[in-house]
Amino acid sequence: MAYATVDDLQDRMAQTLSAEEETVCASLLDDAAALIDAYAPDASEEIKKIVSCRMVIRAVSDSGMDGTPIGATQGSTAGLGYSQSWTIGSGGAMGELYLGKTEKKLLGVGNKIGSYSPLEEVPCAGSQ
Repeated sequence: MAYATVDDLQDRMAQTLSAEEETVCASLLDDAAALIDAYAPDASEEIKKIVSCRMVIRAVSDSGMDGTPIGATQGSTAGLGYSQSWTIGSGGAMGELYLGKTEKKLLGVGNKIGSYSPLEEVPCAGSQ
């Protein structure tokens, strides 16, 4: 069950999708819902909708407004030698559905700081 509709995507993208794009996006929204539920099944419906849209828009977008791929953390270009290089952050790749740092924060999951020392004794249940 998707948390967002194709209309939600079109509103956020400020563009109209073709029939083929709508079909692809509908499938991706279902996939995004499964990924979200694997991480944060108890998140609010509104947050799930926002995260779903962000994931699918990132997956289907060719590039950002300035020509930089969505999700890129580093990039370079060259002149007449026709060279281009991009690094995609957050463990994902262009065209792939993944949760970025912002989405994980919205869902209340992500890196938690903590530690455990295997050298310290952990009391067993029932012992005193």
